[in-house]
Amino acid sequence: MYNLIIYIVIMAIVVWTMDGVNLNRIFKQNKVNQARIMYIMIVFSLTYLVSSFIIAFLGSLK
Repeated sequence: MYNLIIYIVIMAIVVWTMDGVNLNRIFKQNKVNQARIMYIMIVFSLTYLVSSFIIAFLGSLK
């Protein structure tokens, strides 16, 4: 149960922090859909990595 809470909280934090990154400069002007998909992939990847780290860290404290 606490895994789900950690994933939701971390996803909110990752989306908030990714707001500060300007990914539009990396992509071409007409590739808006590709930039959005890349943004979603980065958010999910960072959420998984950070959440897995926190869950493993909390598991090692037991």
